[in-house]
Amino acid sequence: MLSIRLAWTFAAGACLLCACAAPATTTGVAPTPAPLSLPAATPPAAAHTDAASGAGDFPSLLASRSRSVVDISTLRIGRDLNPEDIELEIAPEHDFADRLAWPLPASARISQVRDLASGLIIRSDGLILTSAHVVTNIDEAQVQLDDGRRFTASVAGVDRRTDVALLKIDATDLPVAVIGDSSSLAPGDWVAAVSSPFGFHGSVTAGVVSAVGRVMAGAGEIPFIQTDVAINPGSSGSPLFNSRAEVVGINSMIYSGSGGYMGLSFAVPINLSMRIAGELQAHGSVRRAYLGAEFQEMTPALAQSFGLPVPSGALVVRVEAGSPAQAAGLAQGDAVLALDGRPVERFADLPQQITQRPPGSPMQLQVWRQGTARMLRATLAVQPTPAGTAFTAAPYEWNDGLGLSLGELSPAQRLQLNIDSGLMVREAGGLARSEGIRAGDVVVAVNTTKLHRVEELGQALARVPGGNTVALLVMRDRRLAYVAVRLPASRRGRS
Repeated sequence: MLSIRLAWTFAAGACLLCACAAPATTTGVAPTPAPLSLPAATPPAAAHTDAASGAGDFPSLLASRSRSVVDISTLRIGRDLNPEDIELEIAPEHDFADRLAWPLPASARISQVRDLASGLIIRSDGLILTSAHVVTNIDEAQVQLDDGRRFTASVAGVDRRTDVALLKIDATDLPVAVIGDSSSLAPGDWVAAVSSPFGFHGSVTAGVVSAVGRVMAGAGEIPFIQTDVAINPGSSGSPLFNSRAEVVGINSMIYSGSGGYMGLSFAVPINLSMRIAGELQAHGSVRRAYLGAEFQEMTPALAQSFGLPVPSGALVVRVEAGSPAQAAGLAQGDAVLALDGRPVERFADLPQQITQRPPGSPMQLQVWRQGTARMLRATLAVQPTPAGTAFTAAPYEWNDGLGLSLGELSPAQRLQLNIDSGLMVREAGGLARSEGIRAGDVVVAVNTTKLHRVEELGQALARVPGGNTVALLVMRDRRLAYVAVRLPASRRGRS
């Protein structure tokens, strides 16, 4: 069914876990003037270790390592977070509710929003790693160390696309976290979090890794570590430790239908967090490589629609005008099978590999197009700033055998949505509704055939034998995804 999986644009932002705390004393967000340097990651002794093998030492080891965990309290005066400030690519779908970012009303006065989160000391002179949504649009920030000392903090850098931020306090000889290797994690590994849920400093919760490289709609370029570690308000930015008490992730998000912990927690891998932190301290921002294409997973049904023998690679759902992807000849409906000769086994691997390269890097793409494989060459550019769009209704209506009532888009509407084709879904029933298509969606293309007028959909479907599968390119909330729909053996025309 259609959930509009995120079509990768190599951009993302931030959100999720906060609660109330004490006031801070400094106003404004200022960059750190002096250049900063980060310690090298500490490699783990082995790829995987059972927590039971060192169970006797783990509590004392974790206690010593947890001294690098800090409490962060922030103050935002006279305003709440503006939904427009959240990057579209990272904003979760409604079932991934950001309710934990709502302040608890008990200690929040009118016109003041006080939040509590956590952070991790990564350099002894006061450099602290936390979540970007913790420090976005704040007026004041304070950091409390494990020994009870408090410091006013300044924001040294923020990258909302990966939910990574750096704070700086004026302190020396601080205990520094031991950084592990998040790529060594596997489902079933024991992990623990140390944070201050609801202000309870130094709380330890434990569980196992449920999945690695978890890609969710709206999660941008973050390959989340999914765990069942209990995470609650005040835990944003807290470290996730492996069984050797090495930091392997930064807790960022939970899945919740109620606003509280429901057994699903998500952490940004520490390898990604430290790489972004290094760029923030070196440049003040993150310069991302930009291809200008969006991708989604190639499922067996979609592979059949495109004539691909094996459901592998990353399916192209959008190629931006004037982008390196367009210059290379990449087209909507292509399946990228390999990057520089290395097979793309999971579609999430492709944007990860691209974003890890510097702008200006050349790359070779092996793509599958209309039954044949071909090679394309592209040169990555610098990621541009995305522009916002809006959507309005369309007047013309039509109905086909899939259960779709459609309307044509005006040129202005297509310009607003940044697409050059598409039909608006006024109503959806039957097969279309079964696959998750709903009113307000835009059907952009059938396989690689773009749709400008309602009759073009009927013409495209008429060329497909009954009982076969077609791929409808659908836009929802400005995101694109292909949806596989199996046509009925007999179809009715216009109604």
